[in-house]
Amino acid sequence: MSYELSNLDIKIFGKWDNKVEIRDPSLKKYISLIPVYLPHSGGRHEHRRFGKAKVSIVERLINELMRPGKNKGKKILAYNIVKATFELIYARTGQNPLQVLVRAIENSAPREEVTRIMYGGIVYYVAVDVSPQRRVDLVLRHLVEGARQAAFNNPKPIEEALADELIAAASGDNKSFAIRKKEEMERIALSSR
Repeated sequence: MSYELSNLDIKIFGKWDNKVEIRDPSLKKYISLIPVYLPHSGGRHEHRRFGKAKVSIVERLINELMRPGKNKGKKILAYNIVKATFELIYARTGQNPLQVLVRAIENSAPREEVTRIMYGGIVYYVAVDVSPQRRVDLVLRHLVEGARQAAFNNPKPIEEALADELIAAASGDNKSFAIRKKEEMERIALSSR
């Protein structure tokens, strides 16, 4: 007797399905929407090249919340923060929170940045295109950093701050830290061409 589970049975946090549209073709390979029961891979992707591209985007958001600081290494706490954030996003917008997350990533991923090139002791800043993998990494970092700054020394909990950040970034609002950071990076790259 064999039991087969289809991918349709598995939902993120048991509530939201992964039927999400990714509009940016360059990010399609690097935003993984593979259905998982529990977003906790345990670092199995670590020693494979581009292995993190196969890790669920929700797990990558959870891992980003565990940056050094107050939540360092507390995966269950980060898991509960993201779960509560998704509940808030659904309550405020009525949309699939995974779709809001993907739209926020697409809207606030920088396309250009600056790198330093040194010629004989003189440093030049040159604009370069950002690889899709790095675009996803940067935007996740900026989304979480913006939520952390909004919740620091503030009665607003991190769940609300992260929900506000994701909703603002998904709508392209300039109140979002990630959108402001993207525009700043692209403006600096434009001036150093």
